[in-house]
Amino acid sequence: MKILFFIDSLMAGGKERRFIELLKGLRSFPSIEFEIVVMSEDIHYREVFYLEKKIHFLIRKKKKDLSVFKKFYKICKVYKPNIVHTWDDMTAIISIPTCKLLHIKLINGMVTDTPVQRNLFNKSWLIAKLTFPFSDKIIGNSNAGLTAYGAPSRKSVCIYNGLDFTRFENLSDPNLLRKEIFGEINDGNLIVGMVAAFEPRKDYKTLINGAVSLLASNVSLRFVLVGDGSDFIELKKSVPEQYKDKIIFLGRRNDIESIVNLFDIGVLLTNSKVHGEGISNSIIEYMALAKPVIATHGGGTNEIVIENENGFLINTKDSYEFINNLQRLIINKELRNQLGSRAFEIAHEKFDLKKKTVEYVSSYQNLLE
Repeated sequence: MKILFFIDSLMAGGKERRFIELLKGLRSFPSIEFEIVVMSEDIHYREVFYLEKKIHFLIRKKKKDLSVFKKFYKICKVYKPNIVHTWDDMTAIISIPTCKLLHIKLINGMVTDTPVQRNLFNKSWLIAKLTFPFSDKIIGNSNAGLTAYGAPSRKSVCIYNGLDFTRFENLSDPNLLRKEIFGEINDGNLIVGMVAAFEPRKDYKTLINGAVSLLASNVSLRFVLVGDGSDFIELKKSVPEQYKDKIIFLGRRNDIESIVNLFDIGVLLTNSKVHGEGISNSIIEYMALAKPVIATHGGGTNEIVIENENGFLINTKDSYEFINNLQRLIINKELRNQLGSRAFEIAHEKFDLKKKTVEYVSSYQNLLE
């Protein structure tokens, strides 16, 4: 079986991490050959080069560069894949003519979120409506996402993110990392962390407001914010001067697993007025390291964060609800351990890479049969 994977970029992001994890998992299936097409030469996930698979760089010279259709056709004409598996709305559009002309099965993997705006003004929603009829199978990473996009149930399947648990072995020394981040080694501090893009779709403002409120009465608290994006500078400036050594902005990092290992509580707050999550890699990484989770209610998050079992769900931009749940975890170590232990169990039950890879392989085989 020959598969051609087609993705717009391999910059830092949840979809890209899920893509890389699947490719790593497929190495255990010698009957499956694959090559990769990517539309950007900026590569964050360097693991892709260790796979020793051919990578085609399909670069657009301008935004509306129609030559990419012809270039993609030539790649498929030479490689002769049985399946083209796209991971974005644009790659789905580019693939359709070639797949129809060369009779290649097309898997549409653009369902990675849960759209809030479901009308013609939402580009992704519109592209979904245009590409789903030409897709042989639609794979999403959350049931909420597939439902929101209106994916036809007869050719849709939900496969959760696969997690390679070996990533959480051989982590950096926690004391050295504490010294690097905080300038001190103090394991008496309780660390709350969030790993997410600094973009309008994430709700860092509620996290920062809650942090400032709690720090006024709890000097041993520390907050670690990991990621980059358009709102990074503005949000960093919003932190009062007296708390800048307690609310730390790390920017983009390659050692996410070691940093999350320092957390006592993992947070993912979403601006659900403009964005609905699919299945967040950040949340399942918290869970894999046995961290209790506080996250915003809605989308795929409701499928993995179970109230009072492995964490708490709050309403969007609700500072009071966030602070209240965070305080419950801060003062109750036993509760943190209980929720964290269950989070660890759920992560291994639902997101094991080997199991998820088998689900993908089964989908590929069923499609060809």
